[in-house]
Amino acid sequence: MTGTVLVTYGTKNGSTAHIAESIADTLRRHGLTVETMRASSVPFVTRYDAVVVGGGLYAGRWHKDARAFVRRHRPDLAQRPVWLFSSGPLDTSAAERELPPVRGVRRAMLELHARGHATFGGCLDDDADGWPARRILRSGNGGDFRDFEAVAAWASGIAAELKP
Repeated sequence: MTGTVLVTYGTKNGSTAHIAESIADTLRRHGLTVETMRASSVPFVTRYDAVVVGGGLYAGRWHKDARAFVRRHRPDLAQRPVWLFSSGPLDTSAAERELPPVRGVRRAMLELHARGHATFGGCLDDDADGWPARRILRSGNGGDFRDFEAVAAWASGIAAELKP
């Protein structure tokens, strides 16, 4: 593949954006041309040869911008290689075992014939917005559970599939 890969994401507090940037950096290190963009800002996907879509998990659902992106671009996404990722478990579960996609993401995978999915640990730190986040933090369940080595390994697998 000699075209451009889009890495797009839906995030509330930025943790998923950092994962998306890490994926993009890994793809670039493998010689691919990559653009990253918030899912709500992507006007079209027809100029991209492959797409990676990520969303933070909130109450068992993908971030609304990631869901809307997939709905809005479904016909075009189904015509190119697509990978999906989720971020959010605020524990070590994603590092300990492969977590299946939540129901809505699983449905999107089937509709788009996605080539793969990964769930990565999330991050919730003291400057997070919203009362649910503050409640989680007060209960002592915040922290950074992202594993950037696992993110890079997953992205390297994508690069291997896309490289000629």
